Amino acid sequence: MDVLKASPTIVYSPYIPTTTRNKTQFSKPIFHNLNLQLPCFTRNGSKSRLFTTLSSSPISTTESIEPPMPEVEAEVGKERFDWYSQWYPVMPVCDLDKRVPHGKKVLGLDLVVWWDKNENEWKVFDDTCPHRLAPLSEGRIDQWGRLQCVYHGWCFGGNGDCKIIPQAPLDGPPVHTFKKACVAVYPSVVQHDIVWVWPNADPQYKDIITKKKPPYIPVLDDPSFSKLMGNRDIPYGYEVLVENLMDPAHVPYAHYGIMRTRTPTVKVDREGGRPLDMKVKKLDINGFLGKQDWGSSNFIAPCIFHAFADVEVDQENGSATSVKAPPPNRRLSLIFMCVPVSPGNSRLIWTFPRNFGVWIDKIVPRWIFHIGQNLILDSDLYLLHVEERKIMEIGATNWQKACFVPTKSDALVVGFRRWFNKYAGGEIDWKGKYSGALPPSPPREQLMDRYWSHVVNCKSCNTAHTGLKALEVILQIMSVVLIGIVAVTKQNMISMVVKTTMVSMAIVCFAASKWLAHFIYKNFHYHDYNHAFV
Repeated sequence: MDVLKASPTIVYSPYIPTTTRNKTQFSKPIFHNLNLQLPCFTRNGSKSRLFTTLSSSPISTTESIEPPMPEVEAEVGKERFDWYSQWYPVMPVCDLDKRVPHGKKVLGLDLVVWWDKNENEWKVFDDTCPHRLAPLSEGRIDQWGRLQCVYHGWCFGGNGDCKIIPQAPLDGPPVHTFKKACVAVYPSVVQHDIVWVWPNADPQYKDIITKKKPPYIPVLDDPSFSKLMGNRDIPYGYEVLVENLMDPAHVPYAHYGIMRTRTPTVKVDREGGRPLDMKVKKLDINGFLGKQDWGSSNFIAPCIFHAFADVEVDQENGSATSVKAPPPNRRLSLIFMCVPVSPGNSRLIWTFPRNFGVWIDKIVPRWIFHIGQNLILDSDLYLLHVEERKIMEIGATNWQKACFVPTKSDALVVGFRRWFNKYAGGEIDWKGKYSGALPPSPPREQLMDRYWSHVVNCKSCNTAHTGLKALEVILQIMSVVLIGIVAVTKQNMISMVVKTTMVSMAIVCFAASKWLAHFIYKNFHYHDYNHAFV
């Protein structure tokens, strides 16, 4: 499906923190990105918030969907979406370490992603050693650049062929050359600085890249655009993740206080919800186009939701303003990649390409952007986790029977459910690997954990976390050392002024270490979001 071109209008992203604005201009935004980048910096009183814009261009259509609509049910015998004949994003290259193998799950498949230095490319294997089925992702890259299973030392080359079985006698049969000693290799490619995988290891798909490529988004290859990325594992399923990203109506409520929305002409409540004129166009097996009063969007099945906007930047204060005929040289895109992992689990990869204010990404560490975007994800995470279980109880194909969606603001969500039910039968094909039941709900702190869902998978946040923890320990040591010096020093050896200064420094170091410990926990581990007190 062709990527949309935008009409010059402003879109309010569901995933960028913001502040309120007047009718003609946005206040200067700060970027907490999902790595949804921050176009510029802003302040409202003492609080910093984030904002972004999106849009796309009009396009001819053959089908229009506007809620309310007839009930959406699975249509048997129609054209069927093949989940295993698609390219899936696995991880941004910036968050992959070439020194170690990485275990990832996509579409229920356990994969290991590793850097083959002999062929200078990323490889994606089945995460299973053919010997005793140990996970290769727990292994290492040996000195010859081979993937080594650390259970018994079997080593594999970039083609999945076994290079050595240490337990096999050198003068015996070459058992390492047997087909059963090989690892399944999945077709993979790096595009847009993301590793993509084709989820079928059958040899007939070895050269699938020559016949079908991953969805191409030109702006991600444009060197004039910034395109920092982020990723997070999400404890609710692919379907709920996609439809939530398509739903701007929830932003004033679920993300109140951390994101900006347009002030309505008539304010019916504190949050400022308003009618949204939205509709779906050209829905087919490849996805659909979305049309809103503020622009357009594009769902490229199965993973990509893409919208983009043109903005005019106030050179004096760095704020973004909507215009009727914006200059074509200032553009901003919002791109979400939603990966089905397993029932009740998904992965989100995001990027916010823009060709203005790119200097910000060069001087502000990426982990600072991620703090704000993780807060946004957390602020509706529990709602969606519970919602998914209620949808599961009534059945995905009965979604519209149970959900009352009478307004046009739900058009894209309804459009996605129609696509999902019409072409996928209302379910992801897990190839019989799962029963369909959702995993048990963990305690809230575990459900909203940031460390294992994001920090360990983000090179920038992981580095920051390690550095800040080290600083916390240093501050504690300094506090103890200073107090110790004062305690063991004889009274007449140092003046009272020096002693007082050292004690004061010890107190400051101790207090700073406690504050830093709280900062680390709140931003890298767990930050609950209580909607009742915002």
